[in-house]
Amino acid sequence: MGLKTIVGSVAKWSAGVGLALSLAVSPALAGGKNYYWISHGSAADPVWTYFLAGAEQWAKDTGNKVNTSFHNGDVASQQEAIRAAVAAGADGIVTASPAAGSLVQPVDEAIAKNIPVIGFNSDDKGVHFAAFVGGDNFKAGADHARYLVDKGLVKSGDFVWMPVEVPGATYGADQERGIATIFKPLNITWEITDSTLDQADIISRMSDYLTANRKKITAILPLGDLVSGSIKRVFDQVGVKAGEIPVVGWGNSLDTANEVLDGYVMAAAWQDPQAQSYLALSLAAMQGGGIKPGFNITTGSMYEKDKAADFVALMGGKK
Repeated sequence: MGLKTIVGSVAKWSAGVGLALSLAVSPALAGGKNYYWISHGSAADPVWTYFLAGAEQWAKDTGNKVNTSFHNGDVASQQEAIRAAVAAGADGIVTASPAAGSLVQPVDEAIAKNIPVIGFNSDDKGVHFAAFVGGDNFKAGADHARYLVDKGLVKSGDFVWMPVEVPGATYGADQERGIATIFKPLNITWEITDSTLDQADIISRMSDYLTANRKKITAILPLGDLVSGSIKRVFDQVGVKAGEIPVVGWGNSLDTANEVLDGYVMAAAWQDPQAQSYLALSLAAMQGGGIKPGFNITTGSMYEKDKAADFVALMGGKK
């Protein structure tokens, strides 16, 4: 995938983002360092524009260089990007796990060269990240399933549909494990379907599945932002009214925030994408300056219709 370099102007660094994190400005934060921000996602996915914005803001605030790349779920490509960063003598690397175990070796290679590696967005406990910034996808899956149960929207014997962009990817697999802890004891069944990372393909595949299985679907738990943000278009195409099928998904895009506002999605999770990138790069710089993080940073919250307009505004949209 193409590599983009962001060069910021020299500026005073601040942890900010509402987090009680107080760090002195060290040489690592004073500008001129070379960092790599490596995503397993797609540049076409709206949520990743917010993650990217956080990296761009950090580069601007610190004056450091941030080289960015997207790998569209291509594990080999992402592994190579990390190795390329190591070969280039990166001052720090921040990356998201594409699949369980896939980054163990390349991250260890970076560590062997004393390069800080911070995980963000999607964690893997088997990888030796110095720290992780982001949500807990296992807990998120359980929370979304519990929301449906607590609201009386699903019961024993019901069936829940779970579309996902990349089947088997860490973010969806972890959510499914969390969901299973709630649904299995209640004898609620589910199916995960492949929707791909292509928007047109997502609409087509989701519409076809919903048309064929509408009668048996009690609720929908989209496992990613692209599929969550496609609910309205799919419902409108198939002829399903807003609120007719309960949906709880991911709300890191204007599409989903507006779906919550309009009643197509009942509740959505916000994972603070800008803050994740900003804080992950800050931790990498902090470690490069000699202060190793002994903690992870957990982000995220869920919002419903009463707060949806706030998130629409936060993402620069209007309703």
